Amino acid sequence: MRVTILEFLDTDIFHVSIENCVAFLDPLIESWDINLETFGLAIILNRRLTTAHLKKFEFVERESRELQEKQPGMEAFLKDRTLSGDVTMEELDFLKSLKLLGRKASPLYYYRELQNLRDPLHFLP
Repeated sequence: MRVTILEFLDTDIFHVSIENCVAFLDPLIESWDINLETFGLAIILNRRLTTAHLKKFEFVERESRELQEKQPGMEAFLKDRTLSGDVTMEELDFLKSLKLLGRKASPLYYYRELQNLRDPLHFLP
């Protein structure tokens, strides 16, 4: 075991073998479960060797920001400092995430959405 650990520590990332990984991970993992529908992976770790006992990994589909088409109304909203002068990054991310279902919004639409987002009457405490 000592030789195996030394070999693992002397190996760089491009030359790690399956045997190195098995020797290192086998004592750490008590059990694991994979959900083939969601590709979620739950790993229960050895309580004597780790402080965290459960690790979960999940694959989540997200839309790419690069593939979203540019909205002329959003660009005009951002250029007009009287409408978008104090917009925060969180608010901008929210406005960019809006789905318009084929409709083209005006700059005023984004301004009103921003005001609705900021209005405390629209949200529960």
